[in-house]
Order: sequence, then structure tokens, then C-alpha cells
Amino acid sequence: MKDKKKTKTIPRQVRWDKLDNTAHLFPSIAGESMTNVYRISVTLKEEVQVEFLQQALDMILPKFDGFNLRMRTGVFWYYFEENGKKAPKVTEEAMFPCRFIRQNKNRNYLFRVTYYKSRINLEVFHVLTDGMGGINFLRELTYQYLRLVHPELAEKEGNKLSGDTSLSREDSFVRNYRSSKPSGFNKEKAYLIKEDKLPAGEFGVMHGRMPVSQLKKVAHGYHASLNEYFVAVFVWSVYKELLHGMPGKKPIRIAVPVNLRPYFDSDTTKNFFVMVSAEFRPQKESYTFEEVLACIQSSLHSQINKEHLEDLFSYSVSNQRNLLMRPVPLFLKNIAMRIVYEKSAVANTTTITNIGNIKIKDIYQPYIEGFSAFIAMSKGQYLKGTICSYQDTLVFTFSSIFSEALVQKAFFRKIAADGVDVEMETNGVYYE
Repeated sequence: MKDKKKTKTIPRQVRWDKLDNTAHLFPSIAGESMTNVYRISVTLKEEVQVEFLQQALDMILPKFDGFNLRMRTGVFWYYFEENGKKAPKVTEEAMFPCRFIRQNKNRNYLFRVTYYKSRINLEVFHVLTDGMGGINFLRELTYQYLRLVHPELAEKEGNKLSGDTSLSREDSFVRNYRSSKPSGFNKEKAYLIKEDKLPAGEFGVMHGRMPVSQLKKVAHGYHASLNEYFVAVFVWSVYKELLHGMPGKKPIRIAVPVNLRPYFDSDTTKNFFVMVSAEFRPQKESYTFEEVLACIQSSLHSQINKEHLEDLFSYSVSNQRNLLMRPVPLFLKNIAMRIVYEKSAVANTTTITNIGNIKIKDIYQPYIEGFSAFIAMSKGQYLKGTICSYQDTLVFTFSSIFSEALVQKAFFRKIAADGVDVEMETNGVYYE
């Protein structure tokens, strides 16, 4: 009898990926006190059924290479490796949001999904992707969940990803890099808000829901975009509430992330944004709101153009591509990045980010109430703002670890005084 030949099983090669240019910073500075985690939430018109939400996550995660990852520590750089474990366990929200994500306690994943009543929360470590990539994933998770809960949707839609959903993992920073340019980043210290803080671990959230139609009318009356209007109202609130309308030695400077995809024809699900700064220098007494707004518009208009945005990220990419930097061990790169970050972090009073209007396929709209988003704290910035909208409702969300909500309340009072209906909600840390 002839021996049967044994067939060798060739192990499948594990997929790996580089971090994008911006992502290299996040693991070097992240920790319990500065988590670099953001949250995007969808509120449904019915309570969440956790078993279907878990099933939906199990189904879509393998389709998203950009989320099915764990981070590894190399000799010279961090890198991503395909995870392949079961999806993270979906849990009911029971703690404060945007907590640090520890891989070894999360099946090595860099995101988490929680729920509370009718709300689904996606929290993402920024190393994976920016807000656009987070929306991309949450939208598909929501679609799949609704198809499981309402089988008639599955009959019409099937279980394929939407045609509008991107799976691109291109590093658009590298593709659009041109040549090394001066950094263009402001290193001058800004006015920093210093108020009493909440007990360690607590995190305050305040949402302001407003009709987009009313906001556009008000912004148009000031000859401003919505972004310019919101940034100016924040600066005005700090100027009036904390500086009491008096001159200050340092500028109130707001970091404004700019999504680069529309400027460079990209649909990447990796990070692809840069920061510009809106600045107001209170050098005299009794500025009007219109004067503050004019300063904000001037500084933003001078920076938000393709050429300047390209200069900003090309400088960062040039440092990454520097041949002298490549053989430097990772622990030394981390020290250098932390030093650079420490100096640049105090150059802004806060960050206000706008993740834009979230669009949902018509067939799912009857099941969705709305969206909200917010970001975690960073060094010197213990009060931040995030904007998103769905249909005719815009939500401006403040996240903070200050014990009082002086600036937040002044902010919404100003908008209400301009004729906008504002509906406020908090997570219980603050009361309207």
C-alpha cells in the first residue's frame, strides 16, 4: 500500500499597514489623561437591542480593513497588523465617555461600541482614522443593525456595503506631498482657560441642538459661514466671560481641523486633515462681536486654501521621510515627538472641529433621529467644541473637564440672542 502524501497547509499571510503621517503622533502622547479618543453617536427612534447590535458589528468588521487592526510596536515605528479576533463586545454605557482604549482589554482593537437607550456610540482612537472615517464605519454599522431589526430593509437592500462607503486605505498625505516647506504652525503661546476642574475621571458633555435653517440665516446676516460664526461666538464668549471685555497679553487662538479630502480628491479612510488657527488679539477695550468676527474671518481666509494646506502637511511629511530620522529608534522618536507636542499644544486656546453634514440613505432615514459627536481633552485644552448636523438639525457639543460651564452657557446665550432656537442637553455633570 502506498503512503498517502501529506499536503502542507500554507499559512495565510497576516496583513499589515503603516500609520499615516498624522497618526504617528497619537500613540506617543496618548494615555489616561489625554486619550486621543473621539466619539460619534447616532440616536435612533427606537431603543437599541444589544444582541442585534453585536451581530451587526460582527458582520461588518471583517469588511473594514481600517478597523480590523491592532497596533504593534516596531524598532523604528509603530505599525498596524490585521487583528482577526472576535469583534469587541458591545456594552451598555456605564462610564464617562472617551476613556483611554487599552488594546489588551479590548481584544486588541482600537475602537469600542457602546449603547444607551436609543443611542449607539462609536469611540475611536485617533490613530485609526479621523471623523470622516468614523462616520463611514458608524453609518454602515447602523445600516446593518437596522436591517437585522427590520428584515424588510434587508429584503430591499441586501447585506452589501453602501456604494457611498469608502474602503480606501491610501495615505493621502504621502500621495499629495510635494516638497518640504516651512512649517507654518504657530508656536506663540495662546490664552489658556484655567478654571476649577471636575474630579479625576469625570467628563462633562453639553449639546446644543439648533435648526440649520435659522443658523444659516443668522450667519448670512453677518456675511459669514457657519464655521466662522461658531468660532467667533466661542472667542466672543471667552473674551466677554473670562477676560471681561478687557485687553489681554495673549491671543485667543482656536485650532480648526480642515478635512483635506475635497481639496485633494481623496476618499481615504485614514487620517487626512490639518490644523489651521483662527486668532483674535484683544488689544483694546470694548470690541464688538462684528469686530471679533472680522478678525476670525481674516485669519481663516488667509489659511484655508489648497496651496497653504499643502504646505502645512508637506512639512510634516518631509520630517517623516527624512533619511536621517528613519534609523532612529522608536523610543527616541517618541521623546522628540512629545517635546514638540508639549511646545505646540499651548499655542491654541481650544479646538473646534466640524465633521459636517451626515447623509443617510433615504430608506433608513425614518429610523434615525440624529447624530452628535465630541472629542477628548488634550494638554492645555480642557474645553473643546464639535459640530455635526443631520437634515435640519445642527448639534454643537462641548466636551469639558471644567467644573463650571461659564463659556458654554455664554456661547449658547449669544446664539439664542441672535434669534436661533437652542435646545440644550447635558450628560448630568452640568445642568441647564
